[in-house]
Amino acid sequence: MRIPYDAFTLAAVVAEAQEFVEGRIQRMVQPDEYTIGLSIYAGGREGFLLLSCHPVFARAYFTSRRPGTLSKPPGFLEALRARIESGRITAIRQIAMDRILEIEIAHPSGAHRLIAELMGKHSNLILVGPDRRIVSSAKSVGRNKSVRPVMSGVKYELPPTVGSADLKSAASNLVMETLTPFLRKLIEADPSSALKAQQALSSREFGAYLAIGQGAYPLSVAALGLKELERESISIALEQHYSQAIPQAEADALRASLLSQLDRVILAREVALRDLQQADAAGGKAPEWQRLGELILAYGPSATEGAISVNAFDYDGTEIEIKLKPDLTWQENANAYFHKAKHAKSRLGVVREQIGRLTDDREQLQTLRERIDAEPRLDKLRELQAQARERKWLHQQLLPTNKKEERPFEGHRVRELLGPGGWTILYGENAEANEFLLLRVSKPSDWWLHVRGHTSAHVVILTRGHPEKVQPETLKYAAEISAKHSALKHGGYVPVDYTLRRYVRKPKGAQKGMALYTHEKTIHVEGLP
Repeated sequence: MRIPYDAFTLAAVVAEAQEFVEGRIQRMVQPDEYTIGLSIYAGGREGFLLLSCHPVFARAYFTSRRPGTLSKPPGFLEALRARIESGRITAIRQIAMDRILEIEIAHPSGAHRLIAELMGKHSNLILVGPDRRIVSSAKSVGRNKSVRPVMSGVKYELPPTVGSADLKSAASNLVMETLTPFLRKLIEADPSSALKAQQALSSREFGAYLAIGQGAYPLSVAALGLKELERESISIALEQHYSQAIPQAEADALRASLLSQLDRVILAREVALRDLQQADAAGGKAPEWQRLGELILAYGPSATEGAISVNAFDYDGTEIEIKLKPDLTWQENANAYFHKAKHAKSRLGVVREQIGRLTDDREQLQTLRERIDAEPRLDKLRELQAQARERKWLHQQLLPTNKKEERPFEGHRVRELLGPGGWTILYGENAEANEFLLLRVSKPSDWWLHVRGHTSAHVVILTRGHPEKVQPETLKYAAEISAKHSALKHGGYVPVDYTLRRYVRKPKGAQKGMALYTHEKTIHVEGLP
């Protein structure tokens, strides 16, 4: 059971804060976009009041820790420093027995009020000037977003949900309407809590109880079945709770995000492996297709024009029936089988290399996923996140699907490979895919490769803004892909140019796939045998 930061808790903090009335605000910090820290000196001692309008962890209490401030202070902190720093606190009160804390400050620039509205996702920190108009706020709320705008120059008004009950009436007449939902639940479990709450509100003397992992409260919560520890003050209890709860929430959120991202990457690897395994199986049929082409050359002349099959005797004497395409001649059918065998054989080396690389990558992904799933600590999760980012597992292309309209690259025949070092390599299988890859997918800082002076696939290495980090072996691997998908693939050593995408352009009016480029360097790679 999570213990909320409710109006009763705020009442305890306000009671604790009364010893700092007439104190001076010495300095202010803003450690994050939601939180302000006020150093207050009063009666020979310093207190550090933390106010936060976090949408989940909105809170106010005195803390023993001194957080730093943002390197570039937001405008809200600048406004606070100009209007209330060195000012004297004249009052600290709770408004309408609700989750609203108001601090009045006397300052040479005039009397100001710092208001902390601690209301879940609607929480805010607001500085109000002498004219009761808003000077600045941690969150700006425009007129188009709320009937109660929170903007500079607008007259400050209380939230419409605030009631009329005050501390005095709540203490003298503790009725259901003045109770928070949590306090009501506590009284239902332990009716004596009603009297204790009434006495605390009347005397402004509250308890302090920490339920580990659940929260802190000014009354005992043992009646709700929670194990609790009594503390010296409500601020100490709150600080101990949030020092654990906030990192834990951040860890849970980071873990869930990382697991979700890695699950998508693992699925992408599995989809790619299934495709590669199909291609490997097809490559293994190359000898069979070669043999069928040879048999068609031997027996094809006996087939009638437009036949859908031809009978032949295999090399072991077995009679077989070979399928033909009726719109092709028997010579064209034989060549079709030869082409199919040649294409499957030429891809086999690349396919099997990719299967090995992706299988190893998937196993490492699954190992990292298991470590993340079992890791409870935020600092260790951040280390694992850095490892995943270094391996480029947190930035992936869309997954392919069976539906053409949902395929990546808008259905164009762009293929994705995993190169050495984990770099993503893309290449086009036809002129339209090459043009789409050049104009729509690649970024100015990506590496672009093409066989010099001849038709070839456009190949792109996705660098994510860091082309200098791409290793020579990755460039060579990408060059081999370009050479194997070019007119020179059987031409011995093939010259492949590479340059940054920013130096590549399509000439006006040129046909699809045509490109001009500058600043190139050349790699010579070996073509297919």
